[in-house]
Amino acid sequence: MLRVGLTGGIGSGKSTAARRLVELGATVIDADQIAREVVQPGTHALREIVARFGDEVLLPDGSLDRAGLARIVFNDPRALADLEAITHPAINELTATRMAAARRHGIVVHDMPILVEKALTSDYHLVLVIDAPVEERVRRLVESRGMSESDARSRIGVQATDPQRYAAADAVITNTGSVDELTAAVDELWTDRLVPFDTNIRLGVVSRRPDELQQTLSEPQERWSHDAARLMGRLHKALGERAISIEHVGSTAIPGLIAKDVIDLQIGVADLAVADQPSFIDAMTAAGFPRAPGVWWDSGADGKEWPKRLHGNADPRRVAHIHVREHGSAGWVWALRFRDWMRDDAEARQRYASLKRDLARRLVRTADYAAAKEPWFAKAQADALSWASARGWRPPS
Repeated sequence: MLRVGLTGGIGSGKSTAARRLVELGATVIDADQIAREVVQPGTHALREIVARFGDEVLLPDGSLDRAGLARIVFNDPRALADLEAITHPAINELTATRMAAARRHGIVVHDMPILVEKALTSDYHLVLVIDAPVEERVRRLVESRGMSESDARSRIGVQATDPQRYAAADAVITNTGSVDELTAAVDELWTDRLVPFDTNIRLGVVSRRPDELQQTLSEPQERWSHDAARLMGRLHKALGERAISIEHVGSTAIPGLIAKDVIDLQIGVADLAVADQPSFIDAMTAAGFPRAPGVWWDSGADGKEWPKRLHGNADPRRVAHIHVREHGSAGWVWALRFRDWMRDDAEARQRYASLKRDLARRLVRTADYAAAKEPWFAKAQADALSWASARGWRPPS
């Protein structure tokens, strides 16, 4: 089951996108609707709210005066905290029930306005943000919802900022046109990404880049660090204490360096036997990171093979290699030492970039590209050791 977190600022068009996802076949769980359900007359949460805030938060028919309660807690952090302590457990319980009731194999969308504000990115396989410029959102709120301009700007001002949403987003749909254009963009995402992503999770398929080098080598991208952070958050949530460490490694972890558009992450485990346990493999697969078939190792500077396990990302638009190594092993240390050396030594980083560009001009296949770098890496291991000695570098404990 693919779990999608859907969010966006007020007036962005998120609700329109959610309706289209339902039409396409998704199960949409509406966080706002659940928040209303848990405070219906007769519920435990409503009784607790009345006990805390008094009968004045009730309407004549006995239902909650949501607008009146909002005015009470809006500028009172203590009151807001008390309200959330009452409602959040009920909301979380009902949300979990709805999630469990969804189809085992299918796409479930959690329509969550404050997903970014609550730092819930790791709860989903993919976070979709519906975006629109602030001025456009203000216009929509004034014209379609009858808000005053000042009220609209105030509502927008207390929500997450655009940079915060972009950092949390795996996919962004910019909604500045017509409803038909937004619908077409949602349809494209559904067909090209969500459905294949769901299929890959069900079948345990790892997404890969094309073998043609020119289609994979990229200039440095700011989004690489954000992509890595989201993936690491999902890995931490899936593995818990089984992962001693999770790090962004490889070329995309080195600012300013040309690289294949593939995120390399390293998980440190106490022993590779941990990574071979069915519970570990199942947790990784359920989180969207199936195990890659085959036997995997790195070619060590000591002439030995450094064993590892390899997982990948099931997302067809975000290829990632998840290297599972024994924490503290030679291969684990090398990945961190190389990354930190490249980050620190501008001259070495330039030499490596020049090698990459030269190989990209001469070679076609990524497999040939990887093999052609091996002689350079043989010398680089000694250079990295010299750098580490001079800097007093030690791997993280």
